[in-house]
Amino acid sequence: MPNDVKAIVSVVTLLAALAFAYWEATIARTVPAWFVIGFAIFAVVAMWIFPEAGVKKGDMPPKKPR
Repeated sequence: MPNDVKAIVSVVTLLAALAFAYWEATIARTVPAWFVIGFAIFAVVAMWIFPEAGVKKGDMPPKKPR
């Protein structure tokens, strides 16, 4: 995933998590609010640290003719 797309997804994820955590906190549920914030931070960090699954050119065995 390109870095600019990854940055946009990160910002949207964090904003959505903050909005949901704020909503949870307004109805006196602070524990789920902190869980949502923590999970969102974990998800964004994991997206930046771990590479995407994919196949490189030399990894697949050659195709056998039928």
